[in-house]
Amino acid sequence: MAEIVAQPANAAKVSPYTLSSSDNPGAMILPPKQRKSGRQTQPPARLQDYVLYNSEYTPSSSSLALPDFISESSTSVQGNSLFPISDYVSDDHFSPGHRVFLAAITANVEPKHFKEAVKLKIWNDAMTKEVDALEINKTWDLVDLPVDKVAIGSQWVYKTKYNADGTVERYKARLVAQGNNQVEGEDYTETFAPVVKMTTVRTILRLVAANQWEIYQMDVNNAFLHGDLEEEVYMKLPPGFRHTHPDKVCRLRKSLYGLKQAPRCWFKKLSDSLLRFGFEQSYEDYSLFSYSHKNIELRVLIYVDDLLICGNDGYMLQKFKEYLGRCFSMKDLGKLKYFLGIEVSRGPEGIFLSQRKYALDIVADSGNLGSRPALTPLEQNHDLANDDGPLLQEPKPYRRLVGRLLYLLHTRPELSYSVHVLSQFMQAPREAHMEAALRIVRFLKGSLGQGILLKADKDLTLEVYCDSDYNTCPLTRRSLSAYVVLLGGSPISWKTKKQDTVSHSSAEAEYRAMSVALKEIKWLRKLFKDLGIDQATPARLFCDNKAAIYIAANPVFHERTKHIESDCHAVRDAVRDKIITTHHVPTTEQLADILTKALGRTQFHHLMSKLGVQNLHTPT
Repeated sequence: MAEIVAQPANAAKVSPYTLSSSDNPGAMILPPKQRKSGRQTQPPARLQDYVLYNSEYTPSSSSLALPDFISESSTSVQGNSLFPISDYVSDDHFSPGHRVFLAAITANVEPKHFKEAVKLKIWNDAMTKEVDALEINKTWDLVDLPVDKVAIGSQWVYKTKYNADGTVERYKARLVAQGNNQVEGEDYTETFAPVVKMTTVRTILRLVAANQWEIYQMDVNNAFLHGDLEEEVYMKLPPGFRHTHPDKVCRLRKSLYGLKQAPRCWFKKLSDSLLRFGFEQSYEDYSLFSYSHKNIELRVLIYVDDLLICGNDGYMLQKFKEYLGRCFSMKDLGKLKYFLGIEVSRGPEGIFLSQRKYALDIVADSGNLGSRPALTPLEQNHDLANDDGPLLQEPKPYRRLVGRLLYLLHTRPELSYSVHVLSQFMQAPREAHMEAALRIVRFLKGSLGQGILLKADKDLTLEVYCDSDYNTCPLTRRSLSAYVVLLGGSPISWKTKKQDTVSHSSAEAEYRAMSVALKEIKWLRKLFKDLGIDQATPARLFCDNKAAIYIAANPVFHERTKHIESDCHAVRDAVRDKIITTHHVPTTEQLADILTKALGRTQFHHLMSKLGVQNLHTPT
C-alpha cells in the first residue's frame, strides 16, 4: 500500500468462552441423593406440546460433574416415549469426515462489526490483504472530493471460506460500499443481480443425485473488480485506514461490492466468458448455463461470485475449471459441501440439504438454547390476525427474526405457513406475534438438523400438490393458496401466498390454487428442457376438492365460473393439452395442507414424513 496505512490493532485474541472452577471443589456441600419413586408420571395436559427434562445429579468428590441432562445417556419425556436430548444438536448420524466439517463451521465465529474484527490478527491481515488487492487492481484513485459530489460510506463484511474437508481455505474480509446512499440517474443507471433461483439449485441437485454426477463449488477472488465502472462515484476511505491528507476520498474506477450497478458489470464479464466456451444461457433462469456437445453435459449455476459446476465428464469439468482460472482469479473449493449457508451431504440415498448451523445461530441469538422445544411451529387454533394486544416497543428484533426465518425456508418447507403468517405483521408487530415467532424458534431447537432429501432415484416424474384455505384471513376474507412440487418424490419447490381477490366459494379458492400451481408447472417444464430432463408424461396435479377438479374438466359450469378471471381457466387448457392431469387426494394425504394452516402434532408430523422432510442423513 502506497498511501493508505492500517491503523495499529490489538493482535491478542480473546476467547469468548472461559471455563472457571472453584479453588477447592472438594469443599462443596453436596445435597443428599433422593430416593427415586417407581411410579411413572405423565406431563400435565397444558404441557403436552413441550419437552420436559428429567435429570439426575451424581456428585463427584474430585471434580464438578456435568449434569446428566446434557450427556448422551440422558433422556427427555415426550408423551409416553423417551429419546436422547443430544439428538437436538448431535451429529452422530453423519460420517466422521462430515462431522469434522460440521464441527469446523459450527465452532467458527465470524465478526459482525469492524470493532470486533480489529482486535483479531487474522481479520486485520485479511483487511490489509483486501485493500492491497483493491489497490493492485487500481480500483480507485485518491482525489479531492468535488464540491457538487457526495462520497458514500463503506463497511467490512467478514466471511470464512472452507474447503470440502472442513479446513479453512481463507479468512475473507470484503469491503462493501454503502450503495443504499447512491442516487439513481447520477451514481447509477441500470442494475441487475445475478442470483440463481433456489428452485433451480434444488432441481440441479436432484438431477445430480439421479445421474450420479459430480458437483463442485468455485469462488471468484474479488469478483466485482473485474467489472469496469462507467459512472462517477466517490467513496470515503475504508474503515480502519487513514491517509496523510484526511480530506482525500476514493474515486472508484472498478465496480465494488455494494454498488447498485456492480453485479451487472460482473455478470456481463462472466457470462461473456461462459458463452465463449460454448455454454448457452437459459431463458428460464438467467443464472443457469448449459453445455451440451457429443454426449458431454455440463451445468453452471451462478450466485454472484459463487459458482456451482456439475456434469457427466470429469475430464471436461477439469478443463473448464482451468479455463475459468485463466479468465479470472478463482478458488476451487472442491466438492460441494457448504453453499449460501446450506449444508450439503451426499450418500447412497441421495443429497441431503439442511441449514443446521444457521438454525442453531437463530436459536442461540434469540436466547433459546435452554428453552423447551415445541412440537409444532404454531399453535393449532391461533388468532394472531385479530390480536389487539400491546404493540412491541422495539419492532426491529421481530423484523430481523422473521427475516432470518424467511431464509430458512430454503430447506424447511414445513415452516412456510408459519413464516407467512408472521410476515404479515412486520409493520406493527405485537407482543403475541413475537411470542409466536419465538415458538418457531423453540420448534427449531428440537429439529436443528432437519432438512430435505433429494433422492438418487432415476425416476424424475413431476407431481404437484395444491391446496387452499377458504376465507382464512379474518381481516380481508381472502383465501390462502399453497403448492408443493415433487420431482421424483423429492420436494424442489413450495410456496404459500394469500390470494389477490376474495373467492366466493371453497371450490373457487381451490381452483385459483390450481391456477397458481399450473404457472409453476409450466415454468418448471421449460427449465427441465434446458436441463435435459425428459417430461414426456403430463404432470400429476393433486387437489382435495372434487368440485374444482370437475370445473377444470367440464366447461359448462357457467354459473359457477363466469366470474373467475380468464387466466384461471388456463387450467382447463392445460388438462386438454395434456400438460397436467388432475387427481383427487384425501385431505389427510394432501401434502400442501401443511402449507395452508396450523395443524395438530400428529397430522403435522405425518405430512412432514410424506413430504420428504427428515432429520439428519448419513452421507458418505
